[in-house]
Parts: sequence; C-alpha cells; structure tokens
Amino acid sequence: MDMHEKVVLITGASRGIGEAAAFAFAEQGAKVVLAARSLEAIEGIAREIGERALAVRCDVARFDAVETAVARAVAAFGRLDVFISNAGVIEPMAQLAEADPEAFGRTIDINTKGVFHGMRAALPVMVKQGGGTIITVSSGAAYNAYPAWSAYCTSKAGALMLTKAAHGEYADRGIRALGLSPGTVATQMQRDIKASGLGPVAQLDWSDHIPPEWPARALVWMCGAEADAYLGQDVMLRDEAIRKKVGLV
Repeated sequence: MDMHEKVVLITGASRGIGEAAAFAFAEQGAKVVLAARSLEAIEGIAREIGERALAVRCDVARFDAVETAVARAVAAFGRLDVFISNAGVIEPMAQLAEADPEAFGRTIDINTKGVFHGMRAALPVMVKQGGGTIITVSSGAAYNAYPAWSAYCTSKAGALMLTKAAHGEYADRGIRALGLSPGTVATQMQRDIKASGLGPVAQLDWSDHIPPEWPARALVWMCGAEADAYLGQDVMLRDEAIRKKVGLV
C-alpha cells in the first residue's frame, strides 16, 4: 500500500502493535505521529524513523491531550489522513464482585472514551479536508464475555459501537471507519494475561501469539480500497482469507 506523504497518528505507539505500526507506515512513505504517555519511549522510536516522525506525549483518557496531538500533527505535516486508536489496557482482571471500581473506570476511560476522544478530535479535521481513515484496534473481547475480563470486554464492545457509529454518521463525508481484531499478539499485555492465570487466553503458549508486525501490516492494508468491504466493522485477522489479502500467508 502506497502511503507516500500521508499523515498517520497512532496512539499507544510506545510498544507492541503501535510501535510496529509506526515503522510499517513509515516504510510505506507515510509521515507518522507517535502518541503515548511515555514521551521518552516514542522519542526514541521517532529518532529511528527520522524526520518524517513526530513524538507527542498523549494520555488518550484526556480529550484535551488528544486534541493537542491532532493539532500538532496538522501543524507539523499540514493534514491528518489516518488516526489509529491503539492505546489500551486490560486491568482490572478480576471477578465482578472483586474488581476495583477505579481501575474499571480507568479502563473505560482509555479503551472506550479514548477511542471517542480520537474520533472527536480527528473527525472535524478529516471532514474539512475531504476525508480520512479512522481505525480502532479492537478485540475478540468485543464479542465475548470472558471470565474476569469484564472491564476489558465492556470497553472493547463500546469501542466497536463507536466504529459503527462513525461509519453510520460520516461515511457519506469521506470517512472510512473500521476496526482491527488482531487475535492474540505477542506483546506485554499477553505477558500480563499469562501472569494473571485468568481466562482461556492465559492458558496459551507464547508461540500461539502472532508477532506485532502482522497487525501492523494489516493496519496499512486497511487504509486501501481493498478493505472498503469491511467499513463499519472489524477486520478479523484470525481469518485466513484476510491474512492472504494482507500478504501474511
């Protein structure tokens, strides 16, 4: 996919899927804005990518921080073509009667409200310039209630509904809204899940998880017309047919 001179903002870009996506888009010629709470981490990644990368400290739970990140992307590169909501957390992993209410609320703030904040900040810019793509990193947890994962499952289900809402409201104004459900990916989150011992995913071996470079490549593919059949819904990377389209098998 030719992303030459396109501007891509990625949240949660300090590691895992977000970091891999930053390199994947840069390799295709895009200008990349890395957003994360850890400025030191994303500054290091931005230096590796070079002058076409910008690092911006951003807590997606705060709308003003996301709005500032979008404004800095436009100020630096003149436009915003792709916004990827990748930042996410899974804690608290606990039964409902034992889950910490503040931690539960924080997960909603990041995983659901963070997606809304991204849409709210990016949509006015994209509509004004005539179009853009908004991708949310989703999960199978958006569709299934896994034991001890009530916060994560609820937050991801809400994020999926935001994708559907964005598509329904803005498709006729040039906005491509869709999600990526990557399956289980070899990231720090999977190490945390394994350490918890809670739920079926915790029982998987590390070799069962796909590398973060796979969803990164899928995200680039999703910016092209071949993914238009999936607008308003999640692209399921577990699907072998999808993997073939992306070039992963």
